[in-house]
Amino acid sequence: MNEISSPPVRKIVHVDMDAFYASVEQRDNSDLRGKPIAVGGSAARGVVAAASYEARKFGVHSAMPSVTAKRKCPDLIFVPPRFAVYKAVSQQIREIFAEYTPLIEPLSLDEAYLDVTQNLKGMTVATELALEIRAKIKQVTGLNASAGISYNKFLAKMASDLNKPNGQAVITPKNGPAFVEQLPVRKFHGVGPATTEKMHQLGIETGADLKEKTLEFLIEHFGKSGPYFYGIARGIDERQVKPDRVRKSVGAEDTFSQDLHAFEPAREGLQPLIEKVWGYCEANGIAAKTVTLKVKYADFSQITRSKTLPAPLPAIADLEEMVNLLLAPIFPPRKGIRLLGVALSSLEGRAPAAEPQMRLAF
Repeated sequence: MNEISSPPVRKIVHVDMDAFYASVEQRDNSDLRGKPIAVGGSAARGVVAAASYEARKFGVHSAMPSVTAKRKCPDLIFVPPRFAVYKAVSQQIREIFAEYTPLIEPLSLDEAYLDVTQNLKGMTVATELALEIRAKIKQVTGLNASAGISYNKFLAKMASDLNKPNGQAVITPKNGPAFVEQLPVRKFHGVGPATTEKMHQLGIETGADLKEKTLEFLIEHFGKSGPYFYGIARGIDERQVKPDRVRKSVGAEDTFSQDLHAFEPAREGLQPLIEKVWGYCEANGIAAKTVTLKVKYADFSQITRSKTLPAPLPAIADLEEMVNLLLAPIFPPRKGIRLLGVALSSLEGRAPAAEPQMRLAF
């Protein structure tokens, strides 16, 4: 009787578009197909926002300074980003998701979690549902998507990377704990370079090492992230897919492998963070009036600098300009900078431009 009344095993799909910005550019310009391209600026201070798979073979990846990318791949073609086009394609993809489930949690323009435990098609096999979604995305947009299927968000996200590009993978409840045990912690979603280094110093190299640590130990060393690490080390992640998250702010930050002392490297380090928070706002129809810059120094002291505008930021270029204005006065820094972050707040809904179908996605 207990088995009958227990809730069904969740079925979570993480859909991730393959080299999204670069793939859109190659789709729309036949001259770029099969060639190594990078979306972003080619100038000295430019940063790669996305790289095609042809460019990735040379070691080019997002967040890489453009000068480094060009050195790795001399034939690299730089293409300026077209965020309005990416947003329109993202909306097409979101409408496809909405045909299967209302439980859609977008992470950015090119990826989302879907809870398909109970779905609008009545499909019982989540792997078949993911195949159908990917096929429909290809049919409608001409683009490839990869997917991960599992019983929680963490494992679905990890699974979506296993057979990229244009593939999918499933991690079952039976296989989940063993999968995590063999995984290096540096590959864990949500574990950045600084946390990886801290874990290595504590003798934690793999999921199995993490699993050996007590909850008390993890809270002592990782604070509020401790319970999360304790759970995922066991293949447990109770986070729900939240389609209607009301957020007070949207932020991203990065800890650098070497302390920064000059403006240009700091500005380059901020570019992928700017694109990440802007992409999230675009994907969710959110506009922001307040920009906050977070700076953490080598001695772990930190400062924040904020600016609130009378009207929401209209374009990513305005956000870039605002971040520059906040960043410039802190140079030269009193100490090396180990972390930078960008946050947007004073959020409000962005007025839709005659898009009544957007209701379907939420």
